[in-house]
Amino acid sequence: MQRIIISVVLVLLTGLYCAQLAAEDQAVKQALRSGYQLAAGDLIRVHVFGEEELSTEVRLTDAGTFSYPFLGEVNAQGMTISRLQELLTAGLKGDFLVDPEVTVSIVEYRNFFVNGEVEQPGGYPFQPGLTIRKAIALAGGFTERASRKKVLVIHDSGPTDEVVSGLSETVLPGDIITVDDSFF
Repeated sequence: MQRIIISVVLVLLTGLYCAQLAAEDQAVKQALRSGYQLAAGDLIRVHVFGEEELSTEVRLTDAGTFSYPFLGEVNAQGMTISRLQELLTAGLKGDFLVDPEVTVSIVEYRNFFVNGEVEQPGGYPFQPGLTIRKAIALAGGFTERASRKKVLVIHDSGPTDEVVSGLSETVLPGDIITVDDSFF
């Protein structure tokens, strides 16, 4: 009986591990397809197959860098996941490893910010698929004085401001959303 229980537990643990790997793989594929650019505040996971001491989770500094064994300070600011994987693979190949298999994934995106005429202005954790309407809801919703037509978005990826035409537009990590006030 004890062997059966142990066997069942082992099968369940193996299934959970495989499901976790599949979910991580899906997150990596999504980030690769989107061309997402890394920046300060992103939490990333670097995994080197067969080299646990080189596998780590690290949050990018304000300068968009992180410290990595053998390679020192790595600048990931503005890089895509695939470009960072290539950089780490090239850096580890040769002197340190023969043929490293490096995978980089995003564990946690950097915050987006909501300010102006919302109940709870501040920074909030980004979630894929987030719209401006949902972001404002996370910030406690509009105040009584808020203009529902004057919402400004500053994208982290560029210096341009954008007055949004609708609240169903997508929010990106690092975006700053400002809800203006209304006189009436």
